[in-house]
Amino acid sequence: MVTVSRFTIHRRYRILMFVFPARTSSRHSSLATRHAAFALKQRERARAFTLPTLRERFAFTLLELLVVIGLIAMLMVLIAPAFTNIKSGTDVTTAAYTIKGTLDQARTYAMANNTYTWVGFFEEDVSQSSANPATAGAGRIVMSIVASKDGTTIYTGGLTSPAVELDPTKLIQVGKLTKIDNLHLKTFPDATATPPPDTFDKRPAAGLNTARIGDTSPDNDSLSPFRYPVGSTTGTAQYIFGKAVQFSPLGEARIDNNNYTLKTVIEIGVQLTHGITPEPSPVKNPVAIQLTGVGGNVKIYRR
Repeated sequence: MVTVSRFTIHRRYRILMFVFPARTSSRHSSLATRHAAFALKQRERARAFTLPTLRERFAFTLLELLVVIGLIAMLMVLIAPAFTNIKSGTDVTTAAYTIKGTLDQARTYAMANNTYTWVGFFEEDVSQSSANPATAGAGRIVMSIVASKDGTTIYTGGLTSPAVELDPTKLIQVGKLTKIDNLHLKTFPDATATPPPDTFDKRPAAGLNTARIGDTSPDNDSLSPFRYPVGSTTGTAQYIFGKAVQFSPLGEARIDNNNYTLKTVIEIGVQLTHGITPEPSPVKNPVAIQLTGVGGNVKIYRR
């Protein structure tokens, strides 16, 4: 029987480790990798459990949310009037440029076609739909452009009262009707400030009512009104335009017709309305659309 001491066994084991070093090292590295992967998983689990806690710390309570909503509501109430004024200013500016565009279109057509054109203005009740015939009132401005077919003024000689409507069979419609809601024709007094004329309060003076279109101007209705629709003398006219600007083939502008002399300045005044009620005085957003009699050039003046 052979007896092997512990010393001998330990020595042999060390020899084996020396002979097979690669296999022994791989075992140790594999074990270290497993430990690292396990530790990483443990850290990820711990992080997953702690994240909801952090979110809860930074979340709003119901009371805090109600306080924030209340503050926003108070701010909206305070700044609403400012937004209303801005919108009103934008609306009247858009309306003024629409009128300017209509006048420019009529003048261009007259010069390009060597004829006479008229831009008619009619104000109707904005609380009602446009009827046939229309109901005169306040709050909706209706504009129409018509032109002479034969290049003449259609009327002959001096115009006398009572008014004689322009023959609708001798007129053609230029474009469609233009309607602007919540707008009122207004006769403004002349500016008293010293030019240069850059704003409403420093604009050139029209002088006479025969050079203005507004709620109280011209003083008398046109002696040469025209109707809509044109083309026929039969049937009911939806609109009779008794206030108009006439353009000649040279681009000259007159109120209504040749009974009025050329003016240095022609003015069309407008203001906003709240339904059928015009904006109360003093008018916050008055607008004057002016055009020169000789050149017919159009310019807008606002406060």
